[in-house]
Amino acid sequence: MRKAFWWGVHRLKHKLGHFHPTKLMDMLVEHGPALLVIFILWEIIEDILFPVLFIWLGNNVNPWFLTGAPISWLLCLHPVAIPILWGAWIKITRRNDENQIED
Repeated sequence: MRKAFWWGVHRLKHKLGHFHPTKLMDMLVEHGPALLVIFILWEIIEDILFPVLFIWLGNNVNPWFLTGAPISWLLCLHPVAIPILWGAWIKITRRNDENQIED
């Protein structure tokens, strides 16, 4: 039980560590405001909207969905989701730049 508690504490510190001002400023300087906005929005989705969705599904669809709320706080999906969203952003903005050049 003690290991599980400390694992949860470590996961919480890991999630909160991403919002340290120096880490955010480093990301802004290195990659620009687009990646910073994508990162912050994904963290909001991951830490607020997913648990709310699981709680709503648990209350209205099946109580088993209630187990997804704490799990979504413990899981860290941004190593997978942010590169996918960043790649989509690059494709969208490159396509818009190509259209502007042709006009």
